[in-house]
Amino acid sequence: MTELIVCTTCRPAGNPREQRAAGDLLYEAVQAEQAFGEQPEWAHIQVRGVACTAGCSRACTVAFQAPGKHSYQFGDLAPAADVARQLLDCAVLHHRAPDGNLARDARPPLLRNGILCRLPPNLTTGSEHP
Repeated sequence: MTELIVCTTCRPAGNPREQRAAGDLLYEAVQAEQAFGEQPEWAHIQVRGVACTAGCSRACTVAFQAPGKHSYQFGDLAPAADVARQLLDCAVLHHRAPDGNLARDARPPLLRNGILCRLPPNLTTGSEHP
């Protein structure tokens, strides 16, 4: 199962501490879209909010990960329903891809830019280490 991780503490520059974090609003938008959306494949996605994914200068940030697959982190996102839908759609692509690879042209438009990192799949045994 692919996990969509949303940083709940993300605050774009100029977002005052007195206001609710934009990342928390994005997390809420993703949860609402998943719960009330009409895409049955979104049920295959585990959505998790985490406090800080260390992408502070590129807020709001999200990540996609699953066992044995490439992991991705994206930034420069906004807390909006259309962003939430595209995040869930991209998570479905990650879920479907055997290795988790998300080709740029296959990703939803808002995720064709803003990539912060792509990490290789975890090693499955300790024998691969030199």
